[in-house]
Amino acid sequence: MITKISNLISENKSRENIEISGWVKTFRSNRFIALNDGSTINNLQCIIEYEKFNSDILKKITTGASLQVSGNLVESKGKGQTLELVVNKLTILGESDPELYPIQPKKHSYEFLREKAHLRIRTTTFNAVMRIRSVLSFAVHKFFQERNFYYLNSPIITGSDAEGAGEMFRVSTLKNNNTDFKSDFFGKETFLTVSGQLEAESYALGLGDVYTFGPTFRAENSNTSRHLSEFWMIEPEMAFYDLNDNINLAEKFIKHILRTILNKCSNDLAFLDQNYINEQKKKPLSERSDMGLIEKIKFVVENNFMRISYTDAIKILIHSKPNKKKKFKYIIEKWGCDLQSEHERFLVEKHFKCPVVLFDYPAKIKAFYMRLNEDNKTVRAMDILFPGVGEIVGGSQREERLEFLLKRMDEMNINKKELWWYIDLRRFGSVPHSGFGLGFERIVQFATGMSNIRDVIPFPRTPQNAEF
Repeated sequence: MITKISNLISENKSRENIEISGWVKTFRSNRFIALNDGSTINNLQCIIEYEKFNSDILKKITTGASLQVSGNLVESKGKGQTLELVVNKLTILGESDPELYPIQPKKHSYEFLREKAHLRIRTTTFNAVMRIRSVLSFAVHKFFQERNFYYLNSPIITGSDAEGAGEMFRVSTLKNNNTDFKSDFFGKETFLTVSGQLEAESYALGLGDVYTFGPTFRAENSNTSRHLSEFWMIEPEMAFYDLNDNINLAEKFIKHILRTILNKCSNDLAFLDQNYINEQKKKPLSERSDMGLIEKIKFVVENNFMRISYTDAIKILIHSKPNKKKKFKYIIEKWGCDLQSEHERFLVEKHFKCPVVLFDYPAKIKAFYMRLNEDNKTVRAMDILFPGVGEIVGGSQREERLEFLLKRMDEMNINKKELWWYIDLRRFGSVPHSGFGLGFERIVQFATGMSNIRDVIPFPRTPQNAEF
């Protein structure tokens, strides 16, 4: 039976007749093979006595080749590892031409590795990132399932634009620029979804508490380090929740998933922490983080989230030193503007020194479905702000009152015919309800310290790039 290297390392004891498989990281002196099977950040050193093996076999032990080896696991006499495998049998499973294999044991740029996305998982960094992504994903489901939420598979193809931004990918079988959508496959104009929220609201108003966790798409022509064309969204929706209930749940949720990786991914985080610190040293002083990666995660997990209204936050920002001395790229002059990440990071990292929840935003800069406050100018929206990134979660209490929803849809030119079913939810047994959205890649990026969001998803989809 094949044994995982991670199990051998965690057990940390000598064993006989062990069989493992993996990929060669390095082969030194015709004797020392560093083997990794993807289960751990650590390689297992395998020692062969080259006199006992055919020279033709030895020539095939190259970086990238896959092997199956068996032997005895013993205490290591060298430095860098506590155990090593003394090999008595070796089989080449798959050869790798050293002249052609691109992932050689040297430092590669992330730009280069994106061009080799089918092989970059063989590197230590991407091994660590994707293991953490997997653990975070499981933690998402565990959190909601333990609280009796129901997992909803919201549709990928939709006729509605949940955000009203218009940046959607059209889905069509029509040819020759035909725009007669009545003759199209679905009989109407359809798109790839930007959010499962509206459908989640429908099911929350029957099941109580639901969550979606699936792919979403945005046709935004952006090539920044924070945007993807295809990304995964976590969107819980809860009946009978007001905004405070929503904020409480979001804080517990975020702390749960980050605490999970602190407990389960210590080796991967330690490696990425050092990567993160090294990368910060290359940045201008004004852009550097004051915290290491693990310190940043603990900053979120161990602190209570500060809650402050948008109005009070604007007052703080207007009178702040960076604003007065015009050190902000975007100067805050008056109430009503949309905050930039530099403003959000100032509130978190400099002013309050803890994660911050902003609530009650101006209605004009938020979506149509958010509940209008009694002042008729703000809505029951909330954003959670993190160190290093600014906003990471957005949510709101939804507008459950029919007349208010219809008015907002008119003001924002939302197609009421297309969303007739969403309006129906306010006609038949409407109740207060709330929800939030968390871009999964954003939290993976935060948790791994990777500077570009394209490096925290297996195969990134971005403008002019749909390779693999």
